[in-house]
Amino acid sequence: MSKQGSSIKDALQNVFAVGTIVIAYIVCYFLFHKIMGNPVNFEGGNNAGQPLQHNYLGIIYRGGFIVPILMTCVLTLIIFIIERAITLTRARGKGNLNVFVHKLQGLLADDKIEEAMDTCDKQKGSLANVMKAGLTRYRELQKDKELEKDQKILSIQKSFEEATALELPMLSKNMVIFSTLASISVLIGLIGTVLGMIRAFGALAQSGAPDALALATGISEALVNTAFGITGSTLSIIAFNYFSSTIDSYTYKIDEAGFSLTQNFAASLKTT
Repeated sequence: MSKQGSSIKDALQNVFAVGTIVIAYIVCYFLFHKIMGNPVNFEGGNNAGQPLQHNYLGIIYRGGFIVPILMTCVLTLIIFIIERAITLTRARGKGNLNVFVHKLQGLLADDKIEEAMDTCDKQKGSLANVMKAGLTRYRELQKDKELEKDQKILSIQKSFEEATALELPMLSKNMVIFSTLASISVLIGLIGTVLGMIRAFGALAQSGAPDALALATGISEALVNTAFGITGSTLSIIAFNYFSSTIDSYTYKIDEAGFSLTQNFAASLKTT
């Protein structure tokens, strides 16, 4: 892939990320005001009053204007979990990676390079792409009569590293979103919590009897924001750790297969 093509692809991915967040906010804003803020969820048909008993839509609406932002964080998280799951499933390819690596090792030992490349075409995915690039260079170097043995080994290692460098960014793309959401979800929720507690204490600070409605509203606002913030952060951390371990597993398989390819090539040179 050329640098220009890579730049265009990165730009499109950035547009996708920003567009996803904007659309998610629009959806959450609509749900918050039209669904959760619907007067039927409140006593007396007035969304400025108390929610009906056990009506969680109304309870969430009492969380205040911070709630749509927290809902956006959660919805954005869900979208990118789906995106990462699809991308990493494609990167894995069609078959089991362990079986694929072992099969390649057997074909390399028998110097069946063309069959190994056909196996990569059938497997597809990041590991298969990297291995096919290495195998193609492997066969070219076997026919090369000008380069020294050390130069050939360095050449196949470089070819393998270049192919790996093209695949790894796709695997780790958008992972920063999970780590970012894990941090800001809690902080945004904390802002909503503080605002709710300010309202609650304001109700208590009135002379005479406290304003029960304002007190309940403030406490509800604080707890709803806390719940959304913790939920978004927890799910983000789980998603980040899961996808990170999956990417590490893919990277290990790529390194293992590349090492086998290089070692097999070095051994074949010693016998010639």
